[in-house]
Amino acid sequence: MQYGLNEEHEMIATTVRSFVENEIYPHEELVEKTGSVPKEIAQDIKQKTIDLGFYACNFPEDVGGAGLNHTEFTIVERELGRGSMALCHFFGRPQNILMACNTEQKERYLLPAVRGERMDALAMTEPNAGSDVRGMKCYAVKKGGDWIINGTKHFISGAEHADFVIVFIATGEDQTPRGPKKRITTFLVDRGTKGFTIRDGYKSVSHRGYKNMILEFDDCRIPNSQVLGEVDSGFAVMNTWLYATRLTVATNCVGRARRVFDYALNYSAEREQFGQKIGKFQGVSFQIADMITEIDAADLLTLAAADRLDKGQPANREIASAKLYATEMLARITDTAIQIHGGMGLMDDYPLERFWRDARVERIWDGTSEIQRHIISRDLLRPLGA
Repeated sequence: MQYGLNEEHEMIATTVRSFVENEIYPHEELVEKTGSVPKEIAQDIKQKTIDLGFYACNFPEDVGGAGLNHTEFTIVERELGRGSMALCHFFGRPQNILMACNTEQKERYLLPAVRGERMDALAMTEPNAGSDVRGMKCYAVKKGGDWIINGTKHFISGAEHADFVIVFIATGEDQTPRGPKKRITTFLVDRGTKGFTIRDGYKSVSHRGYKNMILEFDDCRIPNSQVLGEVDSGFAVMNTWLYATRLTVATNCVGRARRVFDYALNYSAEREQFGQKIGKFQGVSFQIADMITEIDAADLLTLAAADRLDKGQPANREIASAKLYATEMLARITDTAIQIHGGMGLMDDYPLERFWRDARVERIWDGTSEIQRHIISRDLLRPLGA
């Protein structure tokens, strides 16, 4: 890997960062206070992203995307991490899993999503099945040429805006020496389908305005043509297209940490106590040094994982390491920044208390820190027979 960003990488970073500063920052206070993104603002952000040429930048050019590789897309997500997640949602990065669409599905789902005409959401988590995906109870039964779906999904991000949802559902069960093992199938379900309801979820302290929704299926009938991939092959589709989403979480955290660090650095250089800038006190200056070291380390972990993906090399452990370290790093950075600001750090005059709240969920979604440690340790121990 070549360390450091080349000229093209720097141009991508500068372009997206400028977009976030000019188009996202001005609306953050409104979203924080109201807990929602006004439709006109959402549409404006989406259209400006399309005009900029970055909408669906994570998709190849042959389907209408910008064709960025993993490293370039990681840089995009890093800069988007600086802004409100609720607002940056409309920058538009459809789920890569849509690349598994067959010819007919591409016309109905993939291409409209890439063009920004339809928005998607991904649904996997259930009230009793979070990290344990095979524990899901939402199930589908084949009836003629259709599937009848029953059950509930929750914590579904972006579903309030989605025109269709990519849903993972149990479609059978195998008996194994370690007990029953669910077979999972991926379905494309349109908003408005009879028996399919999208309703408000829980009120979260993290990422206000970026809502989590509850999906309910009550004898929801969909045709077999809306199976994404093959029946019972949901895990294969998931492992092919979704595991890199953990890298997105990691690099978002790096971008947010750099924004938080800027507040801490500037405050340390401006705030005076005992007749001098607080940055001159070793207790503060050493914290500043530790913060930037951790941020740079997380940045390099994410770029190294993306580089492996670009080279076609296995990257599961590297992505897990990046997700683990970057999310836990962000928690430390936000906490330290508040400590440097003292009591003012907890006041809403600064956005630090928001970043502090937002940081908490990063260690949970897209695989908890404990799941990442499991992935890392299994990768190291299995070759040794342990």
